[in-house]
Amino acid sequence: MPHSPEEKKRAIARLRRIKGQAEALERAIEADADCGPLLQQIVAMRGATNGLMAVVMESHLRDTFGDGPRPIAPAGSSDADDVIDGVMTILRTYLK
Repeated sequence: MPHSPEEKKRAIARLRRIKGQAEALERAIEADADCGPLLQQIVAMRGATNGLMAVVMESHLRDTFGDGPRPIAPAGSSDADDVIDGVMTILRTYLK
């Protein structure tokens, strides 16, 4: 979970956007909106949810591996933050 006040504030803001998107989707379905706009809204919600997951995952990885006594790092790297950055780049690419 994001720990700093700024990280927590950003995570809550993301969650509130997702909530607003879900409420808008519910209203659109109740209003018998066309499928195209519904699908767009669903995709937007998925992107927002994946973004939130990436933020929480990064915080978890940094908490778990960033400060440990023996950080996991590939050959030639001595900085666990570099490893976490690499994993997060791959994860964010996957989640797009």
